[in-house]
Amino acid sequence: MTLSTKSLLLALSASLLVMGAHAQASEPNQSVWEGEVDEDGYLELTWQDLMPEGEEDRLREMYALQAQEMLRNGQFIAEGGPNDVGVQIGTYNTVAELDGQKVRLPGYTVTFDFSPGAQIEEFLLVPTLGACVHVPPPPPNQTVYVETDEPIAIRDLAQAVWLRGTLVATTQSTDLADAAYTIILDDVTEYNYRTR
Repeated sequence: MTLSTKSLLLALSASLLVMGAHAQASEPNQSVWEGEVDEDGYLELTWQDLMPEGEEDRLREMYALQAQEMLRNGQFIAEGGPNDVGVQIGTYNTVAELDGQKVRLPGYTVTFDFSPGAQIEEFLLVPTLGACVHVPPPPPNQTVYVETDEPIAIRDLAQAVWLRGTLVATTQSTDLADAAYTIILDDVTEYNYRTR
């Protein structure tokens, strides 16, 4: 499969994920932005809550434009070749009301140091497993850069986690992805999947 075909499929899949996240958040009791706060005063967020109004439409347009451009230019890049890279698409638009809030957010960690026993002081939090590593990064406003004062060990990248900390609308640029938000970490716990 050429990169143009693979990228087109990834772009279409990402667009569907964004639309699916919007539909899921529109269901009753899905979005907790209306004010569910835990016992320690952290506002529980979904990834949808990090996107300003109208952002889903902007993302769909961006993915469609990228797919059209690739097809029009006949960009055929060998899979696994030096130019076969995932491109981050999206905006740095943030929700101003969340800046400076104490929040609780679930997601997957993407570390910059993959060595065994690494003590991590910074990493990315993303909404899907494998983002930034096996597939293109999510949009910047769906990628959170995390800083911690005390190094922590992250043992299992496939394990979803809950982060609690202060969310700030500070842009960070890394080799893996750009982030429109930063969380100053207070604590991290394992995410336990709920059943309905």
